[in-house]
Amino acid sequence: MPEDIHTVLWSRLATIVADGKFAVTTEIYEELALLPGLIGDCKANLQLEIEDAEWDWQTYLAHIERMRQAYFDVISEYNGNRKHTIGLTDLSIIALAKTLALPVISSERKLATAQESKKRQKIPDICEREGVPHISFNEFLRKEGITN
Repeated sequence: MPEDIHTVLWSRLATIVADGKFAVTTEIYEELALLPGLIGDCKANLQLEIEDAEWDWQTYLAHIERMRQAYFDVISEYNGNRKHTIGLTDLSIIALAKTLALPVISSERKLATAQESKKRQKIPDICEREGVPHISFNEFLRKEGITN
């Protein structure tokens, strides 16, 4: 969805970001720093720093450490960079959402199987296990009433 074609969508999304309604981990912030245009310009309102008194970073660190242990067997970096499973950056996003009581927005879908995989878990699977709401980008746009 290029910004020059979907101007209304990206303008409304940039306003939401500028209002501080989003939060990201350092890893995601660094990815966003590469984006040109409206979203890249307002990224300064996104990043939460460890040891910043403005938010509960101690709880975030506790969540991330517990989750690293709890999901060790399905974390890609701990298992030969296994594809189609969760990575540490994804896990940190879920921990941040859990800390801030926010949903996680991603394009991933739950695994198609009803059985819990011992080798693979995706963002929506871990969100469900952690009690963190997960929505797609399109669901987010609908929820915010953003249309083109």
